[in-house]
Amino acid sequence: MLRGSHLPPIATPALCALRLSWIPCLSLSSPLKLRKLSTFAAPFQTLIPQTFAPSWPHRSFLSLKRVVPLMGLPCPKATASSSAGSDSGDGREILVQHLLVKEDDLKLLVDVQQRISGGEDLSDLAAEHSICPSKGEGGMLGWVRKGQMVPEFEEAAFNAPLNKVVRCKTQFGWHLLQVISEREESLLQDIQPDELHAKMQDPNFSEEAQLVDVREPEEVAQASVPGFQVLPLRQFGSWGPEITTKLDPQKDTYVMCHHGLRSLQIAKWLQTQGFRRVFNVSGGIHAYALKVDQSIPTY
Repeated sequence: MLRGSHLPPIATPALCALRLSWIPCLSLSSPLKLRKLSTFAAPFQTLIPQTFAPSWPHRSFLSLKRVVPLMGLPCPKATASSSAGSDSGDGREILVQHLLVKEDDLKLLVDVQQRISGGEDLSDLAAEHSICPSKGEGGMLGWVRKGQMVPEFEEAAFNAPLNKVVRCKTQFGWHLLQVISEREESLLQDIQPDELHAKMQDPNFSEEAQLVDVREPEEVAQASVPGFQVLPLRQFGSWGPEITTKLDPQKDTYVMCHHGLRSLQIAKWLQTQGFRRVFNVSGGIHAYALKVDQSIPTY
């Protein structure tokens, strides 16, 4: 039976076992102690309280090809892509759950397949038998797009009929996977300050879009742009779990910080929460002050 908690459009930390890349604030260069799973807090583990930190598997389970710097370290090439970061996508995102067993555990694999054929649910069996950390979420991996997963899993998942359980083998072992839903791929783009300013002159813009400033209150007190809702990154634990009640995932969402790095991290996280069109203000309020409105103080 598909658990209700699996339905929101999230991408859980367990997907790091299959993804080739992740949001720009993760560092998997050393093992971390396993902690209670908290899917909404994954992008911001270095800034939020310990109670919101995610759980991660051992590094031997994370032989990924592209790992980006830890939040707070230099990341000069961090930019938003024009198509949500997919290298070779087909315009779809899929919602996937899976069960993973060891390569040599064929007896369990066959037993689980027989139980599924007998009517048992993959998510229940994943919670019981999977060796992937996603077992705590019933095997749910969240919404994914092409270019994010190891090739064998990606090929099987994107060719699988909806709701049909299929089998594939990767470097991690044998997977039984199920695609529960699919949707059009979301958009993540950089936007230049002068382009945003031009849009803001449209009287209808405030009804069609939402503006988010993720800087801290003391920063906003020094410099601000009218119309932005302040959601400080360091207070993520208070507003992150309720983001879809504070913002409309169907509206164009513009995210700004001081120089554009924190806002990019939030923008990528918003994508995992189902926001369809997200724009990162390139250069942040600093660039906005220099290029658009010189009356705004720089700091």
